[in-house]
Amino acid sequence: MKPVITRAVILDGYVDEPACLGVPPYMAPYPRYVAGTLPCEVLYYTIDQLRADRSILDVMNKSDLVVAISGVTVPGKYLGGTPATLPELEKLMAAVETTKILGGPVSMFGAGVEGGKRASRVRASRSFDVVATGDVEAVVAGYVEEGRSVDPELRRKARDVATWAVRGARIVPQHPDFPHTMAEIETYRGCFRGNCSFCTERFYGRPDFRSVADIAAEVSALYDLGVRHFRLGRQPDLLTYGSKGDGEFPEPDVEAITGLYKGIRAVAPQLKVLHMDNANPGTIARHPEACRAVLKAIVRYHTPGDVAAFGMESADPHVIRMNSLKAQPDEVREAIRIVNEVGGGRGDSGLPELLPGLNFVYGLMGETRETFRLNYEFLESLLADNLLVRRINIRQVMPFEGTCMGEVGDKIANKHKGLFHAHKNKVREHIDLEMLRRVAPVGTILRDVRMELREGGVTFGRQIATYPLLAGVAAEIPIGSFADVKVVSHGYRSITAVPYPLDVNGASLKTLESLPGVGRSRASAIARSRPYRDADAFVAALDDPAVAKGLLDYLAFR
Repeated sequence: MKPVITRAVILDGYVDEPACLGVPPYMAPYPRYVAGTLPCEVLYYTIDQLRADRSILDVMNKSDLVVAISGVTVPGKYLGGTPATLPELEKLMAAVETTKILGGPVSMFGAGVEGGKRASRVRASRSFDVVATGDVEAVVAGYVEEGRSVDPELRRKARDVATWAVRGARIVPQHPDFPHTMAEIETYRGCFRGNCSFCTERFYGRPDFRSVADIAAEVSALYDLGVRHFRLGRQPDLLTYGSKGDGEFPEPDVEAITGLYKGIRAVAPQLKVLHMDNANPGTIARHPEACRAVLKAIVRYHTPGDVAAFGMESADPHVIRMNSLKAQPDEVREAIRIVNEVGGGRGDSGLPELLPGLNFVYGLMGETRETFRLNYEFLESLLADNLLVRRINIRQVMPFEGTCMGEVGDKIANKHKGLFHAHKNKVREHIDLEMLRRVAPVGTILRDVRMELREGGVTFGRQIATYPLLAGVAAEIPIGSFADVKVVSHGYRSITAVPYPLDVNGASLKTLESLPGVGRSRASAIARSRPYRDADAFVAALDDPAVAKGLLDYLAFR
């Protein structure tokens, strides 16, 4: 029987998949698509909002439908929010008496807690009336017509998304980060390969492309509402969008991808961020000239600070063969070289236009101590060859039922857990630090850093970007505000910076101390001699003229 729905609530518990991110400030397509299927008022809340305000449960009880979306299949560390776990959702939803639907990766693939631990399939739940083991947006659309008798395994196609994506854009202004929300845009889902041992993307089948017109219509709807930050995510390899080829590594369609970017720019002319996500290094290695043309088109139409995430997974040829991974180490190195060649120029954001990122997965079949050595030596070789990568993501596999790793991944990961953590720390200390010094050298000006958190007199912020660089600024800057900052030093995964330009006459002692060559004693001396009318007065007052002159590029005299 067709239910009566006058108001629905979407609870975003956040998702993180190999080809989709929905942790704030990102907003995944799932909640927007679901909203597009609902012919009624739709209220949107995040799990963090519910944690902070339990009165939202009363709103849910006064609504006709609650749709909870969650699922992390590639766990990471997040600054913008904490993904919901299945036990947490079940406990919260036990207090809600209206009809409830659970959807997203958590019900499609299983509930996982962390890397190295097997995920458990969810086929039923006492707290939910419908567990969408298919596509949650298709299941909700079916519920609108059929009620609780809906088939929970319903799937959707790209043609269905065309309407839902435009209609569902209306909920984005309810996102807590709006208007700074990063809207994840699906270009296609599914995989040409579908045989990596651990990946859940295989369950979506062969690629199902959305048309440029449909994607542009969605971007236009979001743009009209005030969205200015977009990421072309959801697909496992953007370089094969629209490809008419076949096989595991089809040749890129340069015209299709150029048309995609031009179409987006036409409907969102004043966008602030247009970034990509995944690219297959095997595609670049096999089709270097076509990929070089595609990358040049991306750099022409995107915004700087972009990252092409490479799912390398391993530099061990034995592990690569056993797990049907994408590319051998020499192929990945060549792909990195090509991206550096095309995108290595520094953009107006302060960072290079486009760099590769590397994802390594541990706990795969065939892994030995030799695997860790080979992976580390590969990263060392990048530094030796002066090749830049923006990020190196290191994680243990989360085994899912139905994948080749489903039965063995947790055993391998547990066997090497101690080795994994020691290796990860070694990479952070000896590779990440030096790589970051090259990507964002001391003196680099990072534009439009959004301040998100303050701890102990340090304000932490990031640019709104696909893989933003965390900046710790030794100053109290209002949370939510934007500032230009200048790099003064580096950590393993973050940089320390000062506001730019820094008003030397008003800066705190802590901020002055963080300047290169200053320290506590010299900062106190600088403060005692304030105010300075100009650069000459500053140089004359400081005990070391060489240090003083080196600081002038950081300072303003107000």
